[in-house]
Amino acid sequence: MLLVNKNKWLAMAVSCMAMAVSACGGQNSGSQTAPQASQPAATPASSASGTAATSNGKILRVGLNAEFAPFEFLDNNQKPQGFDVDLIQALAKQGGFEVEFKHTPWDSLFPALNNGDIDVVASAVTITEDRKKTMDFTEPYYQITQVVLVPQGKNVTNVEDLKKLNKVGVVTGNTGDFAAQKIFGATSSNVARFENVTLLLKEVESGGVDAAISDSAVVGNYVKNNSDKGFSIIEVPDFEVENYGIVVRKGDAATLGQLNAALKAVRDNGEYAQIEAKYFAKAK
Repeated sequence: MLLVNKNKWLAMAVSCMAMAVSACGGQNSGSQTAPQASQPAATPASSASGTAATSNGKILRVGLNAEFAPFEFLDNNQKPQGFDVDLIQALAKQGGFEVEFKHTPWDSLFPALNNGDIDVVASAVTITEDRKKTMDFTEPYYQITQVVLVPQGKNVTNVEDLKKLNKVGVVTGNTGDFAAQKIFGATSSNVARFENVTLLLKEVESGGVDAAISDSAVVGNYVKNNSDKGFSIIEVPDFEVENYGIVVRKGDAATLGQLNAALKAVRDNGEYAQIEAKYFAKAK
């Protein structure tokens, strides 16, 4: 009798160990990761009614920096909203998969992608040749250029005018930062760098910087919502047209193909245009 009980106990122990290993194994594309203490919890996207949205059982973890309105921002409940969020949700519905959003600091997005903590970056990422060396992009989904935001009394029409300003603000690592580096030099004291566009715009408001360089759609959204502040948008001919793309890990052809197919479909069926009209006065 004692031997039987001992064998039963051993069998139960082996079973429990197996369950523990399966529960703590490596993540796959359908697993959720615990949010970092300094970040809001991951926000699952609303799925479509019926079974279409979950037909393949895949969940894509989408990283974004929700401090770049109107592309991504946090609502009063600290949930990501914006053009990119709505677009990704439309792609998920079309492609038959689910998504969950993770609000992450900009400079942590690409390391998180490479480490496998997220599967996709959808955060107004400009497609550049340098970035294409270490990550893959979908087909372009939005076109912008860099512009200069200036307060009243500042005369800026070209790069030479910019060089005369004492301090020009940019967001660290954004293409506005790269544009400023080409103008002033990578280590110039004329360039002031900020963690996100919200801090940058506040610094322009307070007079801490003479102007700011950032994406045209973001600056346009700010000026539209702050028309009483007297700011102007200056389009500098020297700045090139840029395209945003959704980012996946280098070599992730399956996810890339799925996103590209869904993107084409929502363009063709008119849903993209509806989302665009919701956030922008002019279609691009």
